[in-house]
Amino acid sequence: MSEGQSKRRVGIVGYGHLGQYLVRRLQDNGLQHGLELAFVWNRDANKLKGTVPVELQLGKLTDFLERRVDIIIEVAHPCIAQAHGESFLKAADFMVGSPTALADLETELKLREAARQSGHTLYIPSGALWGGQDIQRMDDGGMLQALTVTMVKHPNSFRLGGHLGELAQGAQQKRTVLYDGPVRRLCPLAPNNVNTMAAACMAAPSLGFDGVKGCLIADPDLPDYHVVETEATGPGGFSVRTRRKNPAACGAVTGAATFTAFWSSLLVCQGHGGRVYLC
Repeated sequence: MSEGQSKRRVGIVGYGHLGQYLVRRLQDNGLQHGLELAFVWNRDANKLKGTVPVELQLGKLTDFLERRVDIIIEVAHPCIAQAHGESFLKAADFMVGSPTALADLETELKLREAARQSGHTLYIPSGALWGGQDIQRMDDGGMLQALTVTMVKHPNSFRLGGHLGELAQGAQQKRTVLYDGPVRRLCPLAPNNVNTMAAACMAAPSLGFDGVKGCLIADPDLPDYHVVETEATGPGGFSVRTRRKNPAACGAVTGAATFTAFWSSLLVCQGHGGRVYLC
């Protein structure tokens, strides 16, 4: 960063594995990219002690305005975007690390409108979604007719309750389809596991959460990586299929490559105006 160039101040909401990674990157080499850590908030504030300087700890999330941030990154839980996203966007750009929150139609419309009125950007990180901007271009051109996202993980890599959780637990011996249908219905059932699908829905607003199909599969033969497959189809028999293998520790919800993908997304979050932007 050149001398005199202003820094973009970043607030991190959530201090799990991904939040910790982003905080370290910002502390280690954020300044060379024009980024400065402004605050870190976590529901359990004790988790910040000894690792985050006291002056960077935000006690109450509603006090974020005092830190005068340029962009807020949520890597905590979908409820954060639903409860605070509108307030965030009135004051700063906002990256939704849990885009399953937007499967709630009221939340999606509210945040789209907040971005439009404020001139701030609602950023959707690509995460483990490969080819998201290509999907977006197809959609913008009216060429996207169907989109399916399939996610395959070891049963222990899911954080599921209810019927889906029971299915996952019963999949220790054989590959099992946990869900196959519209992404909107799946997001509230698996809010921590299908953010990639939610990002695809935001990349394809003509289909949206009701039109994009999601398939969730538990496979005991995938102990050290996750698989994300996408299939986009268009007119005249056009189709594109991708398959992404993401290394992941056994039982990890988030694959290793997704961490660096988030950092790369953050680096492009500037100057996109009052709209939704896949980054």
